[in-house]
Amino acid sequence: GYLSRILRAFKKRGFIRATPSATDARQTLLALTPRGRKEFGALDTRSNDEVATMPRTLSAAEQRRLVTALGDVEQLLAARKAPNSEAPNGEPCVLRSHRPGDMGWIVHRHGVLYHEEYGWDARFEALVAKVVAEFIEHFDPAREHCWVAERAGEIVGCVFVVQKSKTVAQLRLLLVEPSARGMGLGARLVEACIRFARQCGYRKMTLWTNQVLHAARHIYVKAGFALASENRHHMFGPELVGQTWELDL
Repeated sequence: GYLSRILRAFKKRGFIRATPSATDARQTLLALTPRGRKEFGALDTRSNDEVATMPRTLSAAEQRRLVTALGDVEQLLAARKAPNSEAPNGEPCVLRSHRPGDMGWIVHRHGVLYHEEYGWDARFEALVAKVVAEFIEHFDPAREHCWVAERAGEIVGCVFVVQKSKTVAQLRLLLVEPSARGMGLGARLVEACIRFARQCGYRKMTLWTNQVLHAARHIYVKAGFALASENRHHMFGPELVGQTWELDL
């Protein structure tokens, strides 16, 4: 009844027109008139302006935190709708910021997985430990971020963006657990890094990987990265080809 009274008032003021349905006598089709569209446009503009002013009281760092948080919400809702973002049991993978305890997991899982899958020795685990220690010790939330992926309360992936220079961001330590692979999680983590780097005003993003990491390289190519240089090394035991990839933002 309340809705009917509103619609009658709109019709009386010339905002809408009502047309009986040609296929169902129980239905009436409603449409905005030119006057109604003009009125709606003014309301919509005022609404957009009001929302746009809300973040202006926040600092630049707080605005980036807000955008990142809204991105997390968007990803969570998208994961609920997109089958390839879910595990077989239907639980979505959610991206969140790091918190105490995460860095130990990141070092541990990098050491275990890269040894099991590629035969890398403890020197790689030591490198990861050094990277995360530097991240925590020199963390600048306005310019750097770590995403941790969770599914049903279990960590299944991670990635970092760190400041290499004022204009260059570096993507580091992308990892996806075997149980969460094949669902597009790696691409989501990389996309989150690129989006954050652009919001921070970086002009380029770089990363270092190894030729043997085919799945990761596929994600980087799809995201628009281009191979900049490569060199052979034995940093972690087996002979490897290290590669630097770059993306203009």
